[in-house]
Formats: sequence, structure tokens, C-alpha cells
Amino acid sequence: MSQFRLSRRPDIGDKIRVSFEFFPPKSDEMEKRLWDTVTRLEQLRPRFVSVTYGAGGSTRERTARTVKRILNETSLTPAAHMTCVDASRAEVDAVIREFAEMGVSRFVALRGDPAEGVGAAYQPHPEGYANGAELVGAMREIGDFDISVSAYPEKHPESPDFATDIDMLKRKVDNGATRAITQFFFDNDMYERYVERVRRAGLYIPIVPGILPVHNFAQVANFCSRCGAHVPAWLAERFEGLAQDPQTHALVASAVAAEQVLDLVERGVSDFHFYTMNRADLVFAICHMIGIRAHPVEENAAASAAA
Repeated sequence: MSQFRLSRRPDIGDKIRVSFEFFPPKSDEMEKRLWDTVTRLEQLRPRFVSVTYGAGGSTRERTARTVKRILNETSLTPAAHMTCVDASRAEVDAVIREFAEMGVSRFVALRGDPAEGVGAAYQPHPEGYANGAELVGAMREIGDFDISVSAYPEKHPESPDFATDIDMLKRKVDNGATRAITQFFFDNDMYERYVERVRRAGLYIPIVPGILPVHNFAQVANFCSRCGAHVPAWLAERFEGLAQDPQTHALVASAVAAEQVLDLVERGVSDFHFYTMNRADLVFAICHMIGIRAHPVEENAAASAAA
């Protein structure tokens, strides 16, 4: 499949469930943008929202503050990211328990990228968890959590082959993972082949597609080159000549992501995880195009209370 085509049945939005990823803000300006985004996307009633977590105490503290504010000020269900990077087992376990005491019951468990960035060699903390599978096992011992893990339709860049990659996913599932969320991709055939490999390995947890709206094609293409993700030629052609035309770029990005989601729905997929980059406009437009409608937040709160 070289590309997807936009089409929609009238009832398709009723069959789609979405979740959103945010990252904790580093400044007052970024915090305002994040909360504008949270407030707007809350109206779409996502299944949950996740908040990323990186190495270093300040990042962890920002994640905790963001998760706590989502719990206290919105009707959303937050999922806290956890990684193994630069922390001992005792330190990681303590953070998991802190989130649990806060009221968090969902986690996204990741090994995490090296502190030096994507592409650098990963070195586990000498007293830490070596990988995501060990982290999932520790979470399961601490509490009865809903645990999402990562999956890689094009395999993890550090994996020598798909067999090794899927074996790691199997270890995560054996240790208690609830679902897998994929790294973003733009080729739905590749995702479908990956799911077939996973099923042949005897793994039947949901493999939720991670969808990345293309806010800036040049930046996305650069990141793809560093993390081993494929940029189809047709996608590059869609954005050709739009570097200095942000309005048209945004319109094209909305259509591309909506087409991708609707094509996956036709293949039987119903759950999608959007990497929002803390921006609401594209995600909101895409959700509208696939049939998900906004509801007043007051109605959300009443529905949550009634449940």
C-alpha cells in the first residue's frame, strides 16, 4: 500500500477509542500551552491520557505535578510513564508507589532512551532494571495496575531482528503488560505485518497504533532517520513545498493522519494513541474528521460521577 484514501462511514466515530500523550512543561509558557491543550482535548473523552517521564529528578517531578493536576482538575484518567533510565530499583519502586498513592492506576512502562539521547548506547543503572520487561514485573508486584508497553512495527533500532524484538514483547506480556502502544509509523501495511508476527508468536494483547500528526515534516523526517522509522515517498510528496506555508501544512497533516486512522479502522483497528506534542489543533481536527465529537466538560464530569 503506497498511501491511504479518506473515506468514512457515518457511524465510524462510535467505534473508535482514543488516548493522548502529553509531556510535562519546562516553562510557564509551555505549561499554559499544555493546559490549553488538555482542556480542549478533554472534550473528546479519551480513554486515558499519558504523561511522559525522563531521566533526572526535575523531569520526574514535572511528570508528577502534571499527573496530579490532571487527577485533581480534570475528568481525565492519567497514565504515568515510567522508565528504567539512571535510577536504581529502589528509586523506581518508590516513584511507582508515590504515583499509586496519588491515585494513579495506569502506567506506561518503558526502558527509556539513554540520557545522551536517541542513538546513544544504553547502559542500565548498576542497581536498576535492565529493560522494560523487568520494569513491568516490578509494577505487577507492587499493584494491580493497567500497564501499557512499547511495540515497534519496524522493530526497535537496537534489535538485530524481529524475532528478538518480539521475544522482548513476549517477556513484557508474561510479566503482566495489559497492552502495547506502537512507535509512530506511516505505513499501515507494515503495522499489519507486525501484528501478524505478534499473533503468530502467541501474543494476543491489543497492539494500539501510535499516531503522530505531522506538525513539522522536516523535524519528523529528521527524527525518523535517528530512530529507524520509515518515511514513505508519497508522504514526503504530500508535504513538498510547504515548509513556508504552515496553514496548508496543517491542513495536509490533518488529512494524512485521518486517512491513516480510517484505513486502519477498515482493517479492524478500534483503539488509537495520539502523540499530541502538547498541541491540540491537529489532534482535535483529526478526531473530528474520523467522527469523534466534542462534549462539554461539565457533561464529562457528570458522566464520570454517574459511572
